[in-house]
Formats: sequence, C-alpha cells, structure tokens
Amino acid sequence: MANKAIYLTEEGLKELKEELEHLKTVKRPEVIQSLKEARALGDLSENAEYDAARNEQAVVEGRIKELEQMINNVEIINIETNGKISLGSTVKLNYVGDDEIEEYKIVGSQEADPFNNKISNESPLAIALFNHKKDDIVTVDSPTGKYDVKVLEVN
Repeated sequence: MANKAIYLTEEGLKELKEELEHLKTVKRPEVIQSLKEARALGDLSENAEYDAARNEQAVVEGRIKELEQMINNVEIINIETNGKISLGSTVKLNYVGDDEIEEYKIVGSQEADPFNNKISNESPLAIALFNHKKDDIVTVDSPTGKYDVKVLEVN
C-alpha cells in the first residue's frame, strides 16, 4: 500500500524535523532514565512508576515513527504566482453579506492550525477556493450550509 503524500510548506517540514530531533535527543533519553529509575525500585509487577514510564516510552516511540513516516512522504508545497488560489496560497476574503474580512493560508492537513488562520487543503473553504482568483465570488458548501465569499487578495 502506497503512503499518502503529506503536503507541507518548508516551514512546516522544519517544525516536524525539529520535533523529531527533540524527541530523539531529549525526550527519549529522559524516558530511558525514568525506566532505569523505576526498575531500581524493585518488583515490576506492582510498580506504577515503571508502568507510567513504559506508557510514556510507547507514546514517544510511536510519535517518532509517525514523524519519520511523514517526513519520508513529504511533498513541499510550491507556491505558484499565476494569481490562482492553490495549496500554499494566502488569501484575503470578504464574507458576502457580512463586513467580516479574514485572511487564511491554505496548507496541508498536517500543518493546519485554524487558530492561526492556517486552513487545510481538504477543508470545504479551501476546496471551494482552488483555482479562483482575485475578485471572484465563490460559493462554499460546508457542513453547516452554503455561503459566499469574495476573494480580495491572493498571495
């Protein structure tokens, strides 16, 4: 089975690599030390510290494996400057019928962070916006209903 491509910006890839490095060089040794200390306490069958350290080790090792797989399947988002909205575009939108103006960066799903206006390329808004350009009015079909947005800027 082929692994699904992970779409990231250069910044997103850098963050994943930094997290992986931290887990391997800082967190993993801390967990190993916790395991050693817990083993020194004696009977492992009734040792809560040992169980907790083993659980933490499983979480850390699982995340390391996940990050390595993601990094091996990364496709860097190349931002095209043809004026059309695509993966990697930053768009300024006006919600039609509202005075609300929002700016979003369209990123891969692994990098999405709605609290920082980074929306997934798989979101209804991003899907509706793809291949549109400045001044287009786009109808978004979301789970909560349809709404229109006007594209004010594409960067």
